[in-house]
Amino acid sequence: MAAEPVWSVDPRTGKPREQVAVEATAEEVDQAVRAAQATRGALADRVLRAAFLRTAADLLDASGEHVVEAADAETALGPVRLTGELARTTAQLRAFADVVEDGSFLDVRIDRPDPGAIPPRPDLRRWKIPLGVVAVYAASNFPLAFSVPGGDTASALAAGCPVVVKAHPDHPATSELCASLLRRAAAKAGLPEDVVVLVHGFDAGLELVRHPLVAAAGFTGSIRGGRALFDAAVARPVPIPFHGELGSLNPVVVTEAAAAERAEEIGAGLAGSMTLGAGQFCTKPGLVLAPRGADGDRFLDALTAAVSETEPAVMLDHRMRDAFVAGVAERAALAGVHTPVTPGAGGAHTVSAGVLAVDAAALSGDGHRLLLEECFGPVTVVVRYSTREEVTAVLGLLPGNLTAGLHIAEDDETAAPLLAELTPLAGRVLVNGWPTGVAVAPAQHHGGPYPATTSTSTSVGATAIERWLRPVTYQSTPGHLLPPELRDGNPLGVPRR
Repeated sequence: MAAEPVWSVDPRTGKPREQVAVEATAEEVDQAVRAAQATRGALADRVLRAAFLRTAADLLDASGEHVVEAADAETALGPVRLTGELARTTAQLRAFADVVEDGSFLDVRIDRPDPGAIPPRPDLRRWKIPLGVVAVYAASNFPLAFSVPGGDTASALAAGCPVVVKAHPDHPATSELCASLLRRAAAKAGLPEDVVVLVHGFDAGLELVRHPLVAAAGFTGSIRGGRALFDAAVARPVPIPFHGELGSLNPVVVTEAAAAERAEEIGAGLAGSMTLGAGQFCTKPGLVLAPRGADGDRFLDALTAAVSETEPAVMLDHRMRDAFVAGVAERAALAGVHTPVTPGAGGAHTVSAGVLAVDAAALSGDGHRLLLEECFGPVTVVVRYSTREEVTAVLGLLPGNLTAGLHIAEDDETAAPLLAELTPLAGRVLVNGWPTGVAVAPAQHHGGPYPATTSTSTSVGATAIERWLRPVTYQSTPGHLLPPELRDGNPLGVPRR
């Protein structure tokens, strides 16, 4: 059977650009995983790991013009957006190099023996070790920061885990270019190139998560695709951790006091956030609760005016475009749904942003639950409420989310109880801000209750490394047999308790 070709496609026209590769067979996936597995010993050297991550960042920066050009040709995200994404990606690689050198991620804990304790305590020394080969599934909407050189790859390599990346079909040429740069960086740093291996193809993705040498997986994508891979990961003879980011509505509540204070500002801010990147951010605010009445009307008018001025946009591929057009049409056809700005097709290859509006009471019916599901693209649903009880009722219908937002006024008496209601719904809660920027920082958490993610971990920030580690305790072990990080005298200067 002939290998299926992998084509790079121009989303602006829908036409193939070039054949980039062929889909990997089961045998080729096996070879890729085994090649990555063979590099584990070399990756154990933390000095080399840190040097590798920094070299990878340097090579990506040096090739920035070519990387951005390739990504724009395949995603239509534009040079400005992609230049910023590349800077974020390389900064993330360097940040994980710092994490590796610091050593705190090893979480070293030492309990000295105490024969007088009840029960007696032996010498115990605990740290964390890498799980093994990590399968990374690249995202469609971030061809750099959540794909081949992105956060899952960077954090796994920082943990000491080799990576096999399943390229996303929307940007295979970009994936090949970035993988080649990472492999060149590995060689320059003195590591085997196969610490990073790239494969293409849907079937390859399934083979990868089922491979017995794959120890964990990271995924960013749809609920349907992510759940299928999650189910495969836990159905294996030896189940593995699957850290998936699947989908999020990202609700926002605008209080009556906030609307009275700055309705126009909030409306314009929402328009900018929900249309950013053609609405293709996992953190897009997709459902906003706003009060009925004159102040809520001013908010909706400002939102309508700003969205109406948004130019038609190209989505990542025509499949997503068609799904968006069909999805907003189905939602707009529901009883009681109004369209202050009608979303849909903007042309043969583009979409137009829009706003749907509905009364809070309508969401209690089963037929309107579709409005509580993510619609990938430039649309948001404004839910008008009259009472605090209606806000609580709507929030009670929502699944887990990556973010939840709250817009309040100064000395807003409703702020504290609303914040308490929003906190169980999301991994990041924002006050008087918009969620479509995710800072790469040690305190960041990019995750949330299912279906936002399939685990309690973050995929952004320093603690993302914890996904690829497991703790091990050595008991009553002679010092010369211990890893240097656990020996008396702390010869490597690793932080420990």
